[in-house]
Amino acid sequence: MSERTAAVSRTTAETDIDVTLELDGDGEATVDTGIGFLDHMLEAVAEHGLFDLTVQCDGDLDVDDHHTVEDVAITLGQALDEALGDRRGIRRFADRTVPMDESRAEVVVDVSGRPYFRFEGAFEQERVGEFTSVMARHFLRSLATNAGLTLHASVDGENAHHQIEALFKALARALDDATRLDERRSDTPSTKGEL
Repeated sequence: MSERTAAVSRTTAETDIDVTLELDGDGEATVDTGIGFLDHMLEAVAEHGLFDLTVQCDGDLDVDDHHTVEDVAITLGQALDEALGDRRGIRRFADRTVPMDESRAEVVVDVSGRPYFRFEGAFEQERVGEFTSVMARHFLRSLATNAGLTLHASVDGENAHHQIEALFKALARALDDATRLDERRSDTPSTKGEL
C-alpha cells in the first residue's frame, strides 16, 4: 500500500486554502482558518480520527463565515478522496454515536465514492463564537460531496457548542473506522470490484 496522504490547494476570489492530510497519522493538527471555533472542530477531527492535518485558509471573513467554512470542507473532502486512492482494503462502512454533556450526535458513513448527505436535528443557538451554527450542517454536506461519502448525521441537545462538537467528534471516529485498512482484505470492498 502506498502512503495514504494528500495535499490539496484551492484558490478562489473568496478563499485561499492549503490542506494536507495523512490518514494513518497520530492526530497532529496545525489549523488556521481565521474562525476559532472551526479551528477547534478541525483539531478535534484530527485528534479523534488520528489523522495528521494541516489547514491554512485566508478567507473573506469581512463578508461572513460561509465561504471559509464551505471551501475548507470542499478542500478537505478533496484531500480525503485523494488520500483514499482506489479505496482498496478499507473497511468502508462505520457508524459512531458521541455524547457531549446533554448533547448527542450520530454519524453513519459509507466511503463509497457516491456522495449523499442527510441531516436531522437543529442547533439551539444561532452562533458559537464567530461560527454560524447551521454552517456545521453545510460543512458536512460539502465534505461528503467532495470526498464521495454517503453521510447520515443527526444531533440533539440544548447547547450548540456541545451539539456541533459532538457531531465533529462522531465524524472523526466514523471516518477513522471506515477508512482504516482491514488486514483481511486486499481488494476493494464492493461486489462490483471497485468504488
